Amino acid sequence: MSIETKSGTRRSRTLARTRGMALPAVRGLALALISLPGAVICFCLTVVSIALVPIGIGIVTTPWVLTGVRAFADRRRLLAAEWGGVRIPRMYRPLPPKANPWARTFGMLRDPATWRDIGWLPLDMTAGFATALLTAVLPLYPLEGFAIGAGLWRVLPDGYWYGFVPVTGQISALFAAVLGAVLLLAAGRLSPLLLRAHFQLAGAVLGSGQGELAERVRVLTETRRDAVDTSAAELRRIERDLHDGAQARLVAVGMDLGTIEALLEKDPAKARELLARTRQSSADALTELRDLVRGIHPPVLAERGLGDAVRALALRLPVTVEVEVDLPGRAEAPVESAAYFAVSEILTNAVKHSGADRIWIDIHHEDGTLRASVTDNGKGGARIEAGSGLAGVERRLGTFDGVLAVSSPAGGPTMVTMEIPCALS
Repeated sequence: MSIETKSGTRRSRTLARTRGMALPAVRGLALALISLPGAVICFCLTVVSIALVPIGIGIVTTPWVLTGVRAFADRRRLLAAEWGGVRIPRMYRPLPPKANPWARTFGMLRDPATWRDIGWLPLDMTAGFATALLTAVLPLYPLEGFAIGAGLWRVLPDGYWYGFVPVTGQISALFAAVLGAVLLLAAGRLSPLLLRAHFQLAGAVLGSGQGELAERVRVLTETRRDAVDTSAAELRRIERDLHDGAQARLVAVGMDLGTIEALLEKDPAKARELLARTRQSSADALTELRDLVRGIHPPVLAERGLGDAVRALALRLPVTVEVEVDLPGRAEAPVESAAYFAVSEILTNAVKHSGADRIWIDIHHEDGTLRASVTDNGKGGARIEAGSGLAGVERRLGTFDGVLAVSSPAGGPTMVTMEIPCALS
Protein backbone atom coordinates (compact mmCIF):
# COMPACT_ATOMS: atom_id res chain seq x y z
CA MET A 1 0.00 0.00 0.00
CA SER A 2 1.42 3.40 -0.94
CA ILE A 3 1.94 6.28 1.48
CA GLU A 4 -0.72 8.29 -0.33
CA THR A 5 -3.25 5.47 0.04
CA LYS A 6 -2.50 5.07 3.76
CA SER A 7 -2.84 8.80 4.27
CA GLY A 8 -6.14 8.86 2.41
CA THR A 9 -7.48 5.94 4.43
CA ARG A 10 -6.44 7.60 7.69
CA ARG A 11 -8.05 10.85 6.61
CA SER A 12 -11.27 9.05 5.69
CA ARG A 13 -11.40 7.38 9.08
CA THR A 14 -10.82 10.68 10.83
CA LEU A 15 -13.59 12.34 8.84
CA ALA A 16 -15.90 9.43 9.63
CA ARG A 17 -15.18 9.72 13.36
CA THR A 18 -15.69 13.49 13.27
CA ARG A 19 -18.97 13.10 11.41
CA GLY A 20 -20.08 10.33 13.78
CA MET A 21 -19.54 12.70 16.70
CA ALA A 22 -20.77 15.94 15.15
CA LEU A 23 -23.98 14.57 13.63
CA PRO A 24 -25.50 13.33 16.94
CA ALA A 25 -24.48 16.65 18.55
CA VAL A 26 -26.24 18.70 15.87
CA ARG A 27 -29.30 16.47 16.04
CA GLY A 28 -29.34 16.64 19.84
CA LEU A 29 -29.17 20.43 19.73
CA ALA A 30 -32.03 20.54 17.21
CA LEU A 31 -34.11 18.24 19.43
CA ALA A 32 -33.36 20.35 22.50
CA LEU A 33 -34.45 23.52 20.71
CA ILE A 34 -37.67 21.78 19.62
CA SER A 35 -38.46 19.67 22.69
CA LEU A 36 -38.80 22.34 25.32
CA PRO A 37 -40.88 25.01 23.52
CA GLY A 38 -42.88 22.49 21.49
CA ALA A 39 -43.74 20.28 24.47
CA VAL A 40 -44.57 23.26 26.70
CA ILE A 41 -46.89 24.81 24.11
CA CYS A 42 -48.63 21.51 23.32
CA PHE A 43 -49.05 20.61 27.00
CA CYS A 44 -50.42 24.03 28.02
CA LEU A 45 -52.86 24.17 25.11
CA THR A 46 -54.03 20.62 25.83
CA VAL A 47 -54.64 21.23 29.53
CA VAL A 48 -56.49 24.49 28.89
CA SER A 49 -58.58 23.04 26.06
CA ILE A 50 -59.62 19.94 28.03
CA ALA A 51 -60.44 22.14 31.04
CA LEU A 52 -62.80 24.16 28.82
CA VAL A 53 -64.73 21.09 27.65
CA PRO A 54 -67.40 21.37 30.42
CA ILE A 55 -68.36 24.87 29.28
CA GLY A 56 -68.49 23.91 25.61
CA ILE A 57 -65.49 25.84 24.27
CA GLY A 58 -63.24 22.82 24.58
CA ILE A 59 -65.61 20.77 22.42
CA VAL A 60 -64.54 22.92 19.48
CA THR A 61 -60.88 23.46 20.36
CA THR A 62 -59.85 20.06 21.72
CA PRO A 63 -59.89 18.14 18.39
CA TRP A 64 -57.66 20.77 16.82
CA VAL A 65 -55.27 20.86 19.78
CA LEU A 66 -55.03 17.07 20.03
CA THR A 67 -54.45 16.84 16.28
CA GLY A 68 -51.52 19.20 16.75
CA VAL A 69 -50.21 17.10 19.63
CA ARG A 70 -50.43 14.00 17.45
CA ALA A 71 -48.54 15.79 14.67
CA PHE A 72 -45.84 16.77 17.20
CA ALA A 73 -45.61 13.16 18.41
CA ASP A 74 -45.60 11.84 14.83
CA ARG A 75 -42.66 14.07 14.03
CA ARG A 76 -40.77 12.57 16.96
CA ARG A 77 -41.68 9.06 15.77
CA LEU A 78 -40.27 9.93 12.35
CA LEU A 79 -37.04 11.31 13.81
CA ALA A 80 -36.77 8.30 16.13
CA ALA A 81 -36.80 5.97 13.14
CA GLU A 82 -34.46 8.06 10.97
CA TRP A 83 -31.99 9.35 13.58
CA GLY A 84 -32.06 6.72 16.31
CA GLY A 85 -33.24 3.53 14.64
CA VAL A 86 -36.05 3.34 17.24
CA ARG A 87 -39.46 2.31 15.93
CA ILE A 88 -42.36 3.84 17.87
CA PRO A 89 -45.68 2.43 16.61
CA ARG A 90 -48.55 4.78 15.87
CA MET A 91 -51.78 3.27 17.22
CA TYR A 92 -54.48 5.95 17.21
CA ARG A 93 -58.05 4.77 16.94
CA PRO A 94 -59.75 5.95 13.75
CA LEU A 95 -62.55 8.49 14.06
CA PRO A 96 -65.85 8.17 12.20
CA PRO A 97 -65.82 9.99 8.84
CA LYS A 98 -67.41 13.45 8.99
CA ALA A 99 -67.77 13.20 12.76
CA ASN A 100 -69.15 16.29 14.52
CA PRO A 101 -66.97 18.16 17.08
CA TRP A 102 -68.64 16.34 20.01
CA ALA A 103 -67.87 12.89 18.54
CA ARG A 104 -64.35 13.92 17.57
CA THR A 105 -63.57 15.34 21.02
CA PHE A 106 -64.75 12.39 23.04
CA GLY A 107 -63.54 9.88 20.46
CA MET A 108 -60.03 11.28 20.84
CA LEU A 109 -60.28 11.54 24.63
CA ARG A 110 -61.36 7.90 24.89
CA ASP A 111 -58.31 6.81 22.93
CA PRO A 112 -55.53 5.53 25.25
CA ALA A 113 -52.96 6.76 22.73
CA THR A 114 -54.15 10.34 23.36
CA TRP A 115 -53.36 10.07 27.05
CA ARG A 116 -50.00 8.51 26.27
CA ASP A 117 -49.24 11.57 24.13
CA ILE A 118 -50.30 13.91 26.94
CA GLY A 119 -48.22 11.98 29.48
CA TRP A 120 -45.22 12.11 27.17
CA LEU A 121 -45.21 15.91 26.88
CA PRO A 122 -44.02 16.64 30.47
CA LEU A 123 -41.38 13.94 30.10
CA ASP A 124 -40.23 15.41 26.81
CA MET A 125 -39.85 18.89 28.27
CA THR A 126 -37.75 17.57 31.20
CA ALA A 127 -35.85 14.31 30.76
CA GLY A 128 -36.18 14.42 26.97
CA PHE A 129 -34.79 17.97 26.89
CA ALA A 130 -31.94 17.00 29.21
CA THR A 131 -30.84 13.97 27.17
CA ALA A 132 -31.03 15.90 23.90
CA LEU A 133 -29.07 18.85 25.33
CA LEU A 134 -26.46 16.56 26.88
CA THR A 135 -25.99 14.91 23.47
CA ALA A 136 -25.08 18.33 22.07
CA VAL A 137 -23.07 19.62 25.04
CA LEU A 138 -20.88 16.55 25.55
CA PRO A 139 -18.85 16.99 22.31
CA LEU A 140 -18.67 20.80 22.79
CA TYR A 141 -17.48 20.90 26.40
CA PRO A 142 -13.99 19.49 25.55
CA LEU A 143 -13.40 22.52 23.33
CA GLU A 144 -13.36 24.69 26.44
CA GLY A 145 -10.62 22.50 27.92
CA PHE A 146 -8.52 22.89 24.77
CA ALA A 147 -9.04 26.66 24.84
CA ILE A 148 -7.99 26.80 28.50
CA GLY A 149 -4.85 24.82 27.73
CA ALA A 150 -4.08 27.14 24.81
CA GLY A 151 -4.08 30.23 27.06
CA LEU A 152 -7.66 31.09 27.91
CA TRP A 153 -6.80 30.40 31.57
CA ARG A 154 -5.05 33.80 31.71
CA VAL A 155 -8.35 35.71 31.48
CA LEU A 156 -10.40 33.38 33.70
CA PRO A 157 -11.28 34.45 37.24
CA ASP A 158 -9.50 32.96 40.23
CA GLY A 159 -10.98 29.72 41.49
CA TYR A 160 -12.27 28.64 38.07
CA TRP A 161 -12.84 24.90 37.68
CA TYR A 162 -12.93 22.90 34.50
CA GLY A 163 -14.69 19.70 35.43
CA PHE A 164 -12.81 18.54 38.53
CA VAL A 165 -9.60 20.43 37.60
CA PRO A 166 -8.98 23.78 39.39
CA VAL A 167 -7.40 26.14 36.86
CA THR A 168 -4.67 28.17 38.56
CA GLY A 169 -1.82 28.23 36.05
CA GLN A 170 -0.32 26.76 32.90
CA ILE A 171 0.23 23.31 34.41
CA SER A 172 -3.36 22.99 35.62
CA ALA A 173 -4.51 24.39 32.27
CA LEU A 174 -2.68 21.54 30.52
CA PHE A 175 -4.43 19.09 32.83
CA ALA A 176 -7.72 20.72 31.75
CA ALA A 177 -6.76 20.16 28.11
CA VAL A 178 -5.97 16.49 28.84
CA LEU A 179 -9.35 16.13 30.55
CA GLY A 180 -10.95 17.73 27.49
CA ALA A 181 -9.25 15.17 25.23
CA VAL A 182 -10.54 12.33 27.42
CA LEU A 183 -14.05 13.79 27.37
CA LEU A 184 -13.86 14.20 23.59
CA LEU A 185 -13.00 10.52 23.17
CA ALA A 186 -15.85 9.58 25.49
CA ALA A 187 -18.23 11.87 23.60
CA GLY A 188 -17.57 9.95 20.39
CA ARG A 189 -19.14 6.88 22.00
CA LEU A 190 -21.64 8.44 24.38
CA SER A 191 -23.32 11.01 22.11
CA PRO A 192 -24.96 8.43 19.78
CA LEU A 193 -26.02 6.40 22.84
CA LEU A 194 -27.57 9.47 24.47
CA LEU A 195 -29.41 10.33 21.27
CA ARG A 196 -30.80 6.81 21.08
CA ALA A 197 -31.71 6.98 24.79
CA HIS A 198 -33.72 10.12 24.05
CA PHE A 199 -35.83 8.28 21.49
CA GLN A 200 -36.10 5.14 23.63
CA LEU A 201 -37.43 7.33 26.44
CA ALA A 202 -40.07 8.71 24.09
CA GLY A 203 -40.89 5.21 22.86
CA ALA A 204 -41.34 3.94 26.41
CA VAL A 205 -44.19 6.42 26.93
CA LEU A 206 -45.61 6.76 23.42
CA GLY A 207 -45.62 2.97 23.03
CA SER A 208 -48.70 1.03 23.99
CA GLY A 209 -47.32 -0.16 27.35
CA GLN A 210 -49.29 -2.74 29.37
CA GLY A 211 -52.21 -2.61 26.98
CA GLU A 212 -50.04 -3.62 24.03
CA LEU A 213 -51.65 -7.04 23.58
CA ALA A 214 -55.21 -5.68 23.74
CA GLU A 215 -54.24 -2.84 21.41
CA ARG A 216 -52.61 -5.33 19.08
CA VAL A 217 -55.77 -7.45 18.94
CA ARG A 218 -57.86 -4.35 18.25
CA VAL A 219 -55.54 -3.16 15.48
CA LEU A 220 -55.46 -6.60 13.87
CA THR A 221 -59.26 -6.80 13.98
CA GLU A 222 -59.57 -3.40 12.33
CA THR A 223 -56.92 -4.06 9.71
CA ARG A 224 -58.53 -7.41 8.85
CA ARG A 225 -61.88 -5.70 8.39
CA ASP A 226 -60.25 -2.96 6.32
CA ALA A 227 -58.49 -5.56 4.18
CA VAL A 228 -61.77 -7.38 3.55
CA ASP A 229 -63.57 -4.13 2.74
CA THR A 230 -60.75 -3.00 0.46
CA SER A 231 -60.73 -6.33 -1.35
CA ALA A 232 -64.51 -6.22 -1.86
CA ALA A 233 -64.33 -2.63 -3.13
CA GLU A 234 -61.52 -3.58 -5.51
CA LEU A 235 -63.54 -6.48 -6.91
CA ARG A 236 -66.53 -4.18 -7.45
CA ARG A 237 -64.29 -1.66 -9.21
CA ILE A 238 -62.85 -4.34 -11.50
CA GLU A 239 -66.33 -5.64 -12.31
CA ARG A 240 -67.60 -2.13 -13.04
CA ASP A 241 -64.60 -1.26 -15.23
CA LEU A 242 -64.95 -4.48 -17.19
CA HIS A 243 -68.71 -4.01 -17.64
CA ASP A 244 -68.52 -0.35 -18.64
CA GLY A 245 -65.31 -0.51 -20.64
CA ALA A 246 -63.77 -3.55 -22.28
CA GLN A 247 -66.91 -5.70 -22.13
CA ALA A 248 -69.01 -3.04 -23.85
CA ARG A 249 -66.37 -2.57 -26.54
CA LEU A 250 -66.12 -6.32 -27.19
CA VAL A 251 -69.92 -6.57 -27.50
CA ALA A 252 -69.79 -3.74 -30.03
CA VAL A 253 -67.01 -5.56 -31.91
CA GLY A 254 -69.17 -8.67 -32.11
CA MET A 255 -72.13 -6.69 -33.44
CA ASP A 256 -69.93 -4.93 -36.00
CA LEU A 257 -68.55 -8.27 -37.19
CA GLY A 258 -72.10 -9.53 -37.73
CA THR A 259 -72.90 -6.42 -39.76
CA ILE A 260 -69.70 -6.85 -41.78
CA GLU A 261 -70.68 -10.41 -42.69
CA ALA A 262 -74.00 -9.15 -44.03
CA LEU A 263 -72.32 -6.35 -46.04
CA LEU A 264 -69.44 -8.29 -47.56
CA GLU A 265 -71.35 -9.09 -50.75
CA LYS A 266 -73.85 -6.21 -50.84
CA ASP A 267 -71.58 -3.25 -49.97
CA PRO A 268 -67.85 -4.16 -49.72
CA ALA A 269 -66.81 -0.51 -49.27
CA LYS A 270 -69.07 -0.12 -46.27
CA ALA A 271 -67.82 -3.44 -44.93
CA ARG A 272 -64.21 -2.28 -45.16
CA GLU A 273 -65.12 0.93 -43.31
CA LEU A 274 -66.80 -1.04 -40.53
CA LEU A 275 -63.84 -3.43 -40.42
CA ALA A 276 -61.43 -0.53 -39.79
CA ARG A 277 -63.68 0.78 -37.01
CA THR A 278 -63.89 -2.70 -35.51
CA ARG A 279 -60.11 -3.01 -35.53
CA GLN A 280 -59.84 0.31 -33.65
CA SER A 281 -62.48 -0.81 -31.14
CA SER A 282 -60.58 -4.03 -30.47
CA ALA A 283 -57.36 -2.06 -29.96
CA ASP A 284 -59.15 0.28 -27.52
CA ALA A 285 -60.55 -2.72 -25.62
CA LEU A 286 -57.06 -4.21 -25.40
CA THR A 287 -55.69 -0.90 -24.06
CA GLU A 288 -58.41 -0.73 -21.41
CA LEU A 289 -57.70 -4.30 -20.36
CA ARG A 290 -54.00 -3.50 -20.03
CA ASP A 291 -54.78 -0.40 -17.94
CA LEU A 292 -57.06 -2.51 -15.78
CA VAL A 293 -54.37 -5.13 -15.25
CA ARG A 294 -51.85 -2.40 -14.47
CA GLY A 295 -54.23 -1.05 -11.81
CA ILE A 296 -54.55 -4.50 -10.23
CA HIS A 297 -50.85 -5.41 -10.29
CA PRO A 298 -48.50 -3.54 -12.63
CA PRO A 299 -46.47 -5.92 -14.82
CA VAL A 300 -43.27 -3.97 -14.14
CA LEU A 301 -43.80 -4.55 -10.41
CA ALA A 302 -44.08 -8.30 -10.89
CA GLU A 303 -41.18 -8.49 -13.35
CA ARG A 304 -38.64 -6.00 -12.03
CA GLY A 305 -39.60 -5.20 -8.46
CA LEU A 306 -40.61 -2.21 -6.37
CA GLY A 307 -37.74 0.11 -7.30
CA ASP A 308 -38.28 -0.01 -11.06
CA ALA A 309 -42.05 0.10 -10.64
CA VAL A 310 -41.80 3.34 -8.62
CA ARG A 311 -39.36 4.78 -11.19
CA ALA A 312 -41.84 3.97 -13.96
CA LEU A 313 -44.59 5.57 -11.90
CA ALA A 314 -42.50 8.72 -11.40
CA LEU A 315 -41.92 9.08 -15.15
CA ARG A 316 -45.65 9.48 -15.70
CA LEU A 317 -45.99 12.41 -13.28
CA PRO A 318 -46.21 16.00 -14.56
CA VAL A 319 -43.62 17.26 -12.01
CA THR A 320 -39.90 16.67 -11.52
CA VAL A 321 -39.33 13.56 -9.42
CA GLU A 322 -36.05 12.23 -8.02
CA VAL A 323 -36.08 8.56 -7.02
CA GLU A 324 -33.41 6.91 -4.87
CA VAL A 325 -33.75 3.17 -4.25
CA ASP A 326 -31.43 0.96 -2.21
CA LEU A 327 -32.95 -2.53 -2.04
CA PRO A 328 -30.52 -5.47 -2.04
CA GLY A 329 -33.37 -7.90 -2.73
CA ARG A 330 -37.12 -8.18 -3.17
CA ALA A 331 -39.86 -8.31 -0.57
CA GLU A 332 -42.84 -10.65 -0.78
CA ALA A 333 -45.32 -9.80 -3.53
CA PRO A 334 -48.11 -8.58 -1.18
CA VAL A 335 -45.67 -6.26 0.62
CA GLU A 336 -44.34 -4.88 -2.66
CA SER A 337 -47.87 -4.32 -3.90
CA ALA A 338 -48.91 -2.53 -0.70
CA ALA A 339 -45.80 -0.31 -0.78
CA TYR A 340 -46.25 0.46 -4.48
CA PHE A 341 -49.89 1.52 -4.19
CA ALA A 342 -49.15 3.47 -1.00
CA VAL A 343 -46.44 5.44 -2.81
CA SER A 344 -48.78 5.88 -5.78
CA GLU A 345 -51.53 7.31 -3.55
CA ILE A 346 -49.11 9.68 -1.82
CA LEU A 347 -47.75 10.89 -5.16
CA THR A 348 -51.28 11.43 -6.46
CA ASN A 349 -52.11 13.53 -3.40
CA ALA A 350 -48.91 15.54 -3.80
CA VAL A 351 -49.60 16.31 -7.45
CA LYS A 352 -53.28 17.15 -6.91
CA HIS A 353 -53.25 19.07 -3.65
CA SER A 354 -49.79 20.27 -2.64
CA GLY A 355 -48.94 22.54 -5.55
CA ALA A 356 -45.42 21.08 -5.56
CA ASP A 357 -43.12 21.24 -8.57
CA ARG A 358 -40.53 18.84 -7.19
CA ILE A 359 -40.83 15.51 -5.38
CA TRP A 360 -38.17 13.28 -3.82
CA ILE A 361 -38.69 9.55 -3.24
CA ASP A 362 -36.35 7.47 -1.09
CA ILE A 363 -36.84 3.72 -0.68
CA HIS A 364 -34.46 1.52 1.29
CA HIS A 365 -34.38 -1.52 3.56
CA GLU A 366 -32.76 -1.38 6.98
CA ASP A 367 -32.99 -3.44 10.17
CA GLY A 368 -35.68 -5.72 8.77
CA THR A 369 -37.90 -2.81 7.73
CA LEU A 370 -38.81 -1.46 4.31
CA ARG A 371 -38.83 2.34 4.53
CA ALA A 372 -40.20 4.65 1.87
CA SER A 373 -40.39 8.43 2.16
CA VAL A 374 -42.00 10.89 -0.24
CA THR A 375 -41.08 14.55 0.17
CA ASP A 376 -42.48 17.48 -1.81
CA ASN A 377 -41.85 21.22 -1.76
CA GLY A 378 -45.55 22.09 -1.79
CA LYS A 379 -47.69 24.21 0.52
CA GLY A 380 -47.99 21.60 3.30
CA GLY A 381 -50.99 21.08 5.56
CA ALA A 382 -51.44 17.36 4.82
CA ARG A 383 -53.00 15.37 7.67
CA ILE A 384 -54.16 11.84 8.34
CA GLU A 385 -57.92 12.25 8.70
CA ALA A 386 -60.81 9.84 8.46
CA GLY A 387 -61.90 9.48 4.86
CA SER A 388 -58.69 10.97 3.45
CA GLY A 389 -56.30 9.28 1.07
CA LEU A 390 -53.60 9.15 3.74
CA ALA A 391 -55.99 7.38 6.12
CA GLY A 392 -56.55 4.78 3.40
CA VAL A 393 -52.80 4.37 3.00
CA GLU A 394 -52.44 3.92 6.77
CA ARG A 395 -55.11 1.21 6.75
CA ARG A 396 -53.44 -0.54 3.81
CA LEU A 397 -50.08 -0.55 5.60
CA GLY A 398 -51.68 -1.65 8.87
CA THR A 399 -52.53 -4.98 7.27
CA PHE A 400 -48.78 -5.68 7.21
CA ASP A 401 -48.02 -4.11 10.63
CA GLY A 402 -46.79 -1.04 8.78
CA VAL A 403 -46.91 2.52 10.09
CA LEU A 404 -47.31 5.90 8.44
CA ALA A 405 -45.91 9.22 9.67
CA VAL A 406 -46.67 12.63 8.17
CA SER A 407 -44.74 15.85 8.69
CA SER A 408 -46.47 18.68 6.84
CA PRO A 409 -46.26 22.13 8.47
CA ALA A 410 -48.12 25.02 6.89
CA GLY A 411 -46.02 26.33 4.02
CA GLY A 412 -44.35 22.97 3.54
CA PRO A 413 -42.41 20.92 2.87
CA THR A 414 -44.38 17.70 3.30
CA MET A 415 -42.67 14.42 4.18
CA VAL A 416 -44.66 11.20 4.30
CA THR A 417 -42.75 8.19 5.61
CA MET A 418 -43.97 4.62 5.69
CA GLU A 419 -42.41 1.55 7.28
CA ILE A 420 -43.30 -2.10 6.68
CA PRO A 421 -41.54 -4.89 8.59
CA CYS A 422 -40.36 -7.45 6.05
CA ALA A 423 -37.42 -9.52 4.88
CA LEU A 424 -35.85 -9.34 1.44
CA SER A 425 -35.11 -12.40 -0.64
